[in-house]
Amino acid sequence: MHISDGVLSFSVVVAGWAITLGLTAFILWRCKSKHDMAEEIPKISIMTGAFFVASLIHVSIGPTSVHLLLNGLMGVVLGVLAFPAMLVGLTLQAFLFQHGGITTIGVNDVMIGIPALIAYWMFRFGYKKGMNPSLVGALCGAFGILLSGIFLALMLISTGEEFREVAYAVVIAHLPIMFIEGVITGSVVTFLL
Repeated sequence: MHISDGVLSFSVVVAGWAITLGLTAFILWRCKSKHDMAEEIPKISIMTGAFFVASLIHVSIGPTSVHLLLNGLMGVVLGVLAFPAMLVGLTLQAFLFQHGGITTIGVNDVMIGIPALIAYWMFRFGYKKGMNPSLVGALCGAFGILLSGIFLALMLISTGEEFREVAYAVVIAHLPIMFIEGVITGSVVTFLL
């Protein structure tokens, strides 16, 4: 799910950076006014580390490679702070290991971070409605991957029609990861509760 430099059109890259910087600033400003951010640092650090390590293990499938993202899990555990936490992880991966491009960090964060935010809101809604937390967590983990794959496909297709087949292949290649992440997220939710 890491998009490299030079793949996307300039307008998609700029839009990704604008959304990432704006949303990160808003989330940090909002969280700073609501609670003590120093208390959140250990939880954010552990989850960012898990995201960082899980994303380093790649399995090649056809024209793409797949890896765990843990974006649904990060959304469930960190809430809205998952978005800036992923920005840190993606930035470190881009600079240290050349996973994804430097210019596409913003796009990569949008692609992975917005599904994490949606997973958080889904989990929160399901939990408040009295649904089984483990099941809701599993659905959030799977949905985070599905939505990230769809975002990636849309970004590729918006760059050019020549990426259409690759976009479909990427979504299909991530279907097994959806199942695995659903199991992981549901299990972690069960353990934490």
